[in-house]
Amino acid sequence: MAEGQRMTTAELVAKVMAGEHGDFVREAVALIAHELMEAEISTEVGAELGEVSPARVTHRNGYRPRPWETRVGEIELLIPRKRQGPAYFPSFLEPRRRSEQAIVAVVLEAYVNGVSTRKVDRLVEQLGIAGMTKDRVSALCRALDQQVSVFRERPLEGAYPYLWLDAKHLKVRAGGHVRSKALVIAYAVHESGIREVIGLDLGEIESEAFWVEFLRSLRARGLQGVRLAVSDQHEGLKHAIERVLACPWQRCTVHFVRNMHQHCRPSQRGLVSAALRELFQAESGTQARERMGQVIERLEPSVAKVCRLLEDAEEDLLAFYAFPPSHWSKLRSTNPLERVNREIGRRSDVVGIFPTDASAIRLAGALLIEQNDEWLVCRRYLSAESMALVDAEQDEDTETETDREEVIELNAA
Repeated sequence: MAEGQRMTTAELVAKVMAGEHGDFVREAVALIAHELMEAEISTEVGAELGEVSPARVTHRNGYRPRPWETRVGEIELLIPRKRQGPAYFPSFLEPRRRSEQAIVAVVLEAYVNGVSTRKVDRLVEQLGIAGMTKDRVSALCRALDQQVSVFRERPLEGAYPYLWLDAKHLKVRAGGHVRSKALVIAYAVHESGIREVIGLDLGEIESEAFWVEFLRSLRARGLQGVRLAVSDQHEGLKHAIERVLACPWQRCTVHFVRNMHQHCRPSQRGLVSAALRELFQAESGTQARERMGQVIERLEPSVAKVCRLLEDAEEDLLAFYAFPPSHWSKLRSTNPLERVNREIGRRSDVVGIFPTDASAIRLAGALLIEQNDEWLVCRRYLSAESMALVDAEQDEDTETETDREEVIELNAA
């Protein structure tokens, strides 16, 4: 019976991604434990599963289930059995062996160092396990990669009214050189009010062409109904949003204030910050636009350049006022993403230089899967009632979804 319950890697990945409460780390540890047992039983039997070998001493005889308590939760192991000889027992289950810690280390090391079989093999050897060949270690790492790949390529269902886009530069070794590459991440709020990570990619440069390709890949997976895109200032990204999504763009107000500080003396920064807060904390869009003129008039004598930049960016800075007031504090900046970005930065700083593009995506993907799971089980980011108001308010001021699709098709052409 146990043999019939054995899952393939593809089935395991599907199981992880099908449920909202799948624990990525627990499933990864279970996958590695399975590979370790397969390596050990192959050594004792004298042949790999299904292999014809003159060195074979016995045959396999199915599996027996056994629960295993770990720090990441209970894992149901399927322990291989032999037809003859002493019963097989996994070496990492022996008493007083700190194997579970080492297996977790294998998971983390595999993600940080790509498919570096030398480093992963060194950790496996600490378990005292023989028979972990380079091919098996590589296969193990590829199986872990598959979980990240399924997460990145999963279909997007329903509408995502709000979309945040952000980029972080990482150092990656390529062609004998170390290059700075852009790790881009897309977060969104589903029409149900739940926040999700919906996209991840790595590009050579943060260009308009790259952003266009990235956004089109999101649309190909089902992204629709975007009413507002939020990001830092980047002309290529702004043009890509216009071409692919045809929706309003909200410039991050926090980054804008920081940029304005670079155009005035330190003694003037407090004055500039206070004046800009008046714009972003108004009671309505109409009031904010009235205050815009007052702020420019007040700042013109001392920081004329700030006033010119503020006037040019007015529409992009105040776009969030077209949406429900309860959403304003979350829409006017990319700050809600800062904690996740800091965590990615903390891990990537430890690595320093990534050996490959795949290793960078692997590390970021693993962290984002865990973050996404946390968002799925916690309280809604925005209430379902307030999300219902988004379309109602937008329909009064903007084109219909059909018109939006026509605009997107024309831009694509």
